[in-house]
Amino acid sequence: MEAVGDMEPRVERRIIVRGQVQGVGYRWFARETAGTLGVAGWARNMPDGSVLLEVAASASTLDRFEAELRVGRRSARVTEVIVVKRTDDAPLPDPFVIVG
Repeated sequence: MEAVGDMEPRVERRIIVRGQVQGVGYRWFARETAGTLGVAGWARNMPDGSVLLEVAASASTLDRFEAELRVGRRSARVTEVIVVKRTDDAPLPDPFVIVG
């Protein structure tokens, strides 16, 4: 496991956000929040209307990021956030980007 700075080890997670999260600037909200917190990764809209994110940071930073994702921006309506361990070995972009 890679260390983040001098503190906690870096962890990677896959996050699926469901609700009214497309067409409301949710991915840009996620990118801005990731930049503020120092989260690496990406976000993209999925065909089923959800937003998929793959992210990396310390566990405590990702916990804060996930809390923000659950609220979203005012125009969004988050109904479900699913968080699992990321299993892909591809490196994540840093800084955070929007793809697709």
